[in-house]
Amino acid sequence: MKAIIEVFLQTILAFFTILFITRILGRQQVAQLTLFDYINGITFGSIAATLATDLNQRTWHHLIGLVLFGGLTYFMAYISTKNRKISKIIQGEPVIVIRNGKILEKNLARFHYSVDELTHLLRKKDVFDVACVKYGILETTGEISVMKIASKEYVKAEDLSLQTKQEEMPTEVIVTGNIIYENLKQRGLTVKWLLDQLKMMNVRDIKEVFYATVDSANRIYLDKQEDHFHQDEDITEEQN
Repeated sequence: MKAIIEVFLQTILAFFTILFITRILGRQQVAQLTLFDYINGITFGSIAATLATDLNQRTWHHLIGLVLFGGLTYFMAYISTKNRKISKIIQGEPVIVIRNGKILEKNLARFHYSVDELTHLLRKKDVFDVACVKYGILETTGEISVMKIASKEYVKAEDLSLQTKQEEMPTEVIVTGNIIYENLKQRGLTVKWLLDQLKMMNVRDIKEVFYATVDSANRIYLDKQEDHFHQDEDITEEQN
């Protein structure tokens, strides 16, 4: 019975301590979960769980650890607001993964994102065609920010009293050098047709293709493994 009472009291102490620390740290812990915040959240939970249930050590030992960790988190967050370089190390930095409708494979690979994960993030932004994207920026929270190519921006047809034709979602036919045969079949297309189209686009080896789609008019969007951009922009720095 004594052990149950101790667990009960320690759980209440852990709950209100971590609630108090989280309020001090601010809403960023829950609103924009960066890798740093994610690790902190796991550690807070682990220490709090130990504080609530461990009867082998004194309660104040765990409490000091929890408060100390909260203090370190606050201190590092404060330094991050004062020093740009430290902020990059702790919080990470946004990176361009799409430029002028082309996927930057190396930048994507740096953060271990696949094409499927990238297109999933784009669909959450109501973007179903990579070719429409001027810039796609992978944020430190794991989300993607999208700037569309100006000519691809949508204007409400009802505002202009125009009749429109609904575009269909492009179909993936090549992903990381592999043909998606089932998708070709659903479009009523053959591998020979696809290879012929690639040859006309100066692609001799299917492995050169990182990502390719076909739209409703059988037009191919193609992104090669190497896009040969001359420079990589650092969007985290101010431009003079």
